[in-house]
Amino acid sequence: MAVFALSRRFSRKFSKTFNLLHAQTLKKDHDLDDLEMQVVRTKPEGLDALCSKTKFSKKELQVMYRGFKQECPTGIVNEETFKEIYAHFFPQGDSSAYAHYVFNTFDQDHNGTINFEEFVKGLSVLARGTFDQKLLWAFSLYDVNGDGIITKDEMLDIVSAIYDMMGKFAEPTIDEHTAKEHVDRVFQRMDSNRDGVISIEEFMEICSKDDTVTKSMNMFDTVL
Repeated sequence: MAVFALSRRFSRKFSKTFNLLHAQTLKKDHDLDDLEMQVVRTKPEGLDALCSKTKFSKKELQVMYRGFKQECPTGIVNEETFKEIYAHFFPQGDSSAYAHYVFNTFDQDHNGTINFEEFVKGLSVLARGTFDQKLLWAFSLYDVNGDGIITKDEMLDIVSAIYDMMGKFAEPTIDEHTAKEHVDRVFQRMDSNRDGVISIEEFMEICSKDDTVTKSMNMFDTVL
């Protein structure tokens, strides 16, 4: 599927950028200062809890927290800041719409901001989650209103956002078809009971049997 091919490209960009930030951070003091550690300990979930709920080590969480605080001193990321981050990854296109949808998948309590816990939990799924966990995240991305099904309009919104984000660097195979034609093809394949929507069961079944999807999801493994 073209959508997952684009996910591979983003994964490579994200991995390269994060590794650079990671290296820069490690050049500094390896330990969090007393103030930062106090902030971590007084958060709703401490390092031990986050370790158990993610696939990151304490050291990785400490490094990520330092970077998170450097970029977001208030300890939270709002949607506008999130969009600015995405714009750095894809300067050749308009990533604002796609960033909005991804932001919603990270903002688990739907309060309009992403805190550190939400950030690392979401990142853990994308970077080191199981195949099924990654598929569930992808489904939640397409299920814009969170009602448990994907409509054609919802998929069209996401696919169009991806095309806008890729801009002039969209793959030729994608440029050959309009977003609507692409969505129609996907629905023809995934909507097995022909009820006009894609259920979580249909999505998981078809994606799990697709070699392209499998390879795309595996690209996220241990990128951090």
